Amino acid sequence: MATVTFDKATRIYPGSDKPAVDALDIEIADGEFLVLVGPSGCGKSTSLRMLAGLEDVNAGAIRIGDRDVTHLPPKDRDIAMVFQNYALYPHMTVADNMGFALKIAGVNKAEIRKKVEEAAKILDLTEYLDRKPKALSGGQRQRVAMGRAIVREPQVFLMDEPLSNLDAKLRVSTRTQIASLQRRLGITTVYVTHDQVEAMTMGDRVAVLKDGLLQQVDTPRNMYDKPANLFVAGFIGSPAMNLVEVPITDGGVKFGNSVVPVDRDALSSTTDKTVTVGVRPEHFDVAGADSDQGLAITVNVVEELGADAYVYGTAQLGADSKDLVVRVSGRDVPEKGSQLHVVPRSGETHVFSTSTGERLSD
Repeated sequence: MATVTFDKATRIYPGSDKPAVDALDIEIADGEFLVLVGPSGCGKSTSLRMLAGLEDVNAGAIRIGDRDVTHLPPKDRDIAMVFQNYALYPHMTVADNMGFALKIAGVNKAEIRKKVEEAAKILDLTEYLDRKPKALSGGQRQRVAMGRAIVREPQVFLMDEPLSNLDAKLRVSTRTQIASLQRRLGITTVYVTHDQVEAMTMGDRVAVLKDGLLQQVDTPRNMYDKPANLFVAGFIGSPAMNLVEVPITDGGVKFGNSVVPVDRDALSSTTDKTVTVGVRPEHFDVAGADSDQGLAITVNVVEELGADAYVYGTAQLGADSKDLVVRVSGRDVPEKGSQLHVVPRSGETHVFSTSTGERLSD
């Protein structure tokens, strides 16, 4: 097994003066499951392909263990990659697909068969070993692609959006299988996805990228509780965090008709007249029907989920109207078109600089 280090690794595509990946600095521990996440075009797949040797590194370095692999060809890096489209050979059986890399490497037939059968047992594919890929479902093909990576016993697994071709229900069950399989095998894994729910549920740590720049790398819990900037705050969490620009006042910030207490140090570190306050949908308290506390929200849509419900509404903030999402009890759901007054829960607010977007609160 091995650690993986991106040491200010940069990729600039020919004809472009803006890096696709800009001085990426991440250290991935031995046996860690790291997820790279971000919107389309943020550089996450390019970062993975640089590690795989499929993209040139124009500056900086990449190391696997103690070896500098920056300019090594893919075959010499001791990695195995699982692609989005599975990349299986249609004319070969499942067993031949899984053992193909070992065959090319000159491993004897008995050893290949043993490793393929072990991997098939782990992945629940034993009864499909003699079938061709076209006779399998999408989820089974994905497991074959995983099996092909496992039999090689690489130092690092690389996975590029491996679940995006599966339907929603299968994606949920397969991501659980991949995460538990990785923990059992203990192989360092770098996983790329644009789905932040996937990132939060699978990764030991999550790295968020935007425009080729690393925004934050942290555990899913820390990233949810302490996003480093406005971009991470708005990207991580489903539904997303509510972000509202509010004026600074004595003792805190003015939120509708209420003053919400905010850490004094956070406010003293900015020269702005306003700050952007972030509140998760579950961190609002709903005031009584006759209260005028907090912010008045007009209910547009209610999404009922059984135990909980999400209220999607509009609030008037000065001359602007702002869309907000509030989680309420599934037993006490407001009517569409009615008004709610909400107040952010004390101690559960996030404060960001309006001008720089950086986090101000601890």
